[in-house]
Amino acid sequence: MGLKKINSGKKSAKPCLMLVGSRGQLGFDCKEIFSPTFDVKSFSSDDLDLTHPDGVGSAVLDLRPNLIINAAAHTQVDSCESDRERARLVNAESPARLANAAKECGALLIQVSTDYVFSGDRVPPQGYVESDRVAPVSVYGHTKLLGEEAVAASGCTNLIVRTAWLYGINGHNFLKTMLRLALAEPGRERKVVADQFGCLTWSWRLAQQLLSLVESGKEGLYHAVAEESGTWFQVASYFLELMDVEHRLIPCETAEYPTPARRPANSILLNRRLKDDDLCLMRPWQEDLEIFVSRYRDQLLREVS
Repeated sequence: MGLKKINSGKKSAKPCLMLVGSRGQLGFDCKEIFSPTFDVKSFSSDDLDLTHPDGVGSAVLDLRPNLIINAAAHTQVDSCESDRERARLVNAESPARLANAAKECGALLIQVSTDYVFSGDRVPPQGYVESDRVAPVSVYGHTKLLGEEAVAASGCTNLIVRTAWLYGINGHNFLKTMLRLALAEPGRERKVVADQFGCLTWSWRLAQQLLSLVESGKEGLYHAVAEESGTWFQVASYFLELMDVEHRLIPCETAEYPTPARRPANSILLNRRLKDDDLCLMRPWQEDLEIFVSRYRDQLLREVS
C-alpha cells in the first residue's frame, strides 16, 4: 500500500496519519518526519488511554485515517512484571483494537515492536532475523509479542517493525541518564553493564525508515535498528566521550544488578529484510550517535543540568 493507494479517494491534499504515542521519543520524531507528507493527528496518553481499549477502536473510526502508527507501549520492563494487566492492555489488547479498526476503515497500521520478543540466548555477535523463532523471557516481551500476533491475525494491512535500544532528543533514555549522573558527580566511578549486547537506535533515523517503508508500499514484518552492535558500557563510554564530559565508567556483569525482569543478554537484531528489499536507511550506531551529539550537545547539557 504505497502513498498513491493510501491517498486514493481522499479530497484533502495530504493523507491522514493517526500518530499514537506522540509524546514519546519515536512519536516525537515521527511527527517531524511524516508532517511534510501527511496531515498528522497526534494522540498522547492524555488523548487516548490505552489502558481502556474500548475507546481505541472508536477513536480510529471517528478519524478514519489513512495510516496509523502505534508508537505507544508500556515500556517500563520491570513494572510490567508487577502490573501484568496494564502491560497486557497497552501492549497487546490496544494494538488488537487498533488493527480491527484499521481493517474496517482501510488504513495501514504500523505496529512498533521490540527485540524483547527473543530469548537473547544466542551468542554475540550473532543476531536475530525476522524469521527466527521468538521466545520472550519477560512480561514486556510476551505482551509485545501478543500485540504483534493480534495485528498480524487481524487481516488489516500492516507493518510490524521491531526495533531496540531507542534514544532521541525528546523524553527520557539511557544516554540522558548517564549524562546526568556524570555531570552530577564528576569523577565518580560508575558501573555499567558490559554483558548485554544490542543495537543502539536513534528514533529520528527509525522515523525516516518507517516513512521509506510506507512510501515503498511494503507490508509485513521488518527489523529496523542501527547497524552494528555494542554493550551498554560501550555505548555509555562513547557517548560521554563525544559529549566531552568527565566520566569514570567500570564494566560490570548483569548479575551484579538483579532486576525483576530478565533482560535478553543478546538483543542484536539484523536488518535482513530491509537489505533484501534494498530499503535499509539504518547506519552504524556510532555514526548516528556522532550526528546526534553534534546536533544536540548544547541542548542535552541544558536539559540535564
